[in-house]
Amino acid sequence: MKQRILLLFTVVVLISCKREQKISSADASVISNRTQYKENNGVLELKSGNFTYQFKSNQTPFKKIILLNASMAGYISELGAENLIIGVSSPEYIYSEKIQSLLKEGKIQNVGSDQKYDIEKIISLKPDAIFTNYIASFDNAYQLLKNNGIQVIFLDEYMEQKPLEKTAYVKLFGELLGKEKEAAAKYQEIEKNYNSLKQLALKAKQRPAVLANEMYGDVWYLPGGKTSVANYISDANAAYILKDNTEEKALTMSFEEVYAKSSGVQYWVNAGNHTSKKEMLGMNPFYGKLDVFNKGHMYVITGKEKQKANDFFESGVVRADLILKDYIKIFHPELLPDYQLTYMKELQ
Repeated sequence: MKQRILLLFTVVVLISCKREQKISSADASVISNRTQYKENNGVLELKSGNFTYQFKSNQTPFKKIILLNASMAGYISELGAENLIIGVSSPEYIYSEKIQSLLKEGKIQNVGSDQKYDIEKIISLKPDAIFTNYIASFDNAYQLLKNNGIQVIFLDEYMEQKPLEKTAYVKLFGELLGKEKEAAAKYQEIEKNYNSLKQLALKAKQRPAVLANEMYGDVWYLPGGKTSVANYISDANAAYILKDNTEEKALTMSFEEVYAKSSGVQYWVNAGNHTSKKEMLGMNPFYGKLDVFNKGHMYVITGKEKQKANDFFESGVVRADLILKDYIKIFHPELLPDYQLTYMKELQ
C-alpha cells in the first residue's frame, strides 16, 4: 500500500510542479535546469529549486547527516557513504542492507516518519545537515530545526524527468560529502552504460506500443510525453501511447479515454506493485476490457522488494542505466538474452 501511495504522490507532484529557470553561470556544475552548484571564493553556492544555500569551507564536507527520504539513501549507498548517516525517517521503507544493519547496531537512529518527525531526537543528534524534499505542511518543523542551528537542505531529485539528470544528483552529494572523485566516476559509468544501451535498443526490428501506470480510484494518471517514464520508453526504442505529448507532468484521464488510446498496445509497464492479474482485476474490473491485459505483457516494479521497502525507489533513482536495461529486456528480449530483470517483474 505504501508503494501505491508513493506512486500516487509522485504523479500528483508531477501534475502540480513546474521547472525552475536555469541560472546563467559559466562556471557552475549544472545538474538540471532547477539545480546547480559552484564554488565562489571558498564558498559553495547551491541553487535547488526555490532555495539557495551558501556553505563556507569549514561547513563541508558534512560528516553527520540525516535523511528524511528513502530515495536519497540510494545516492549515499552508491557513494559508499552509509557511515555518514546518523538518522533516517521511516526506516522500514529503506531497502539498503547496510543501512538496515547500521540501524540494528544503533549507529543510525530512527527519527520518526513521514507523518511526524521526532524533532527533539533530531536536535539531540546534532547533524551537520538534513536532506529532504520540501513539504509545505512541515514548515514549522523545518523552522524549529533551523532555529537550533541545523542545516536543512531541500532537493528536488524526484521532480527530474530526464533519467541522467536524476542520476546526476550523485555528483552534488559527492560535493557535499567529500566524495567528489567517487561521484564523478559513478556518474560517468552510469552515463556511459545508459548511452550504450540506447544505441543497442536502436538495433531492434520492432517498436512495440506501450501503456504505463494504473488507475487510482476512477482516475488514470497517465505520464505525459516528456516525463521520465516516457523518456525511458523512448530510449528503449518503444512507442509510448502519448509519445507526441509535450507535458512533463502526469495527465488525468478516465478509463474510457485510456481505453480509446490502447488499441494495439503490446506492453503495459509500471502497473503498480500488484501480485497477480487476478488481484489487479479484483481491484478494478475495468482492466479486463483492455486487450493488453488479456493478450499482452504486463510488468510491475516489484523485482527488488522486501516487505515495505522497494529498491526501485532507492537505488533505482540513481541507476538509470539499470532501469533502461530492464525496459529494453522487456520490449526487445532478443537484444539482452542473458540479462535478468532488476527492478521489474512480469505479472502473471
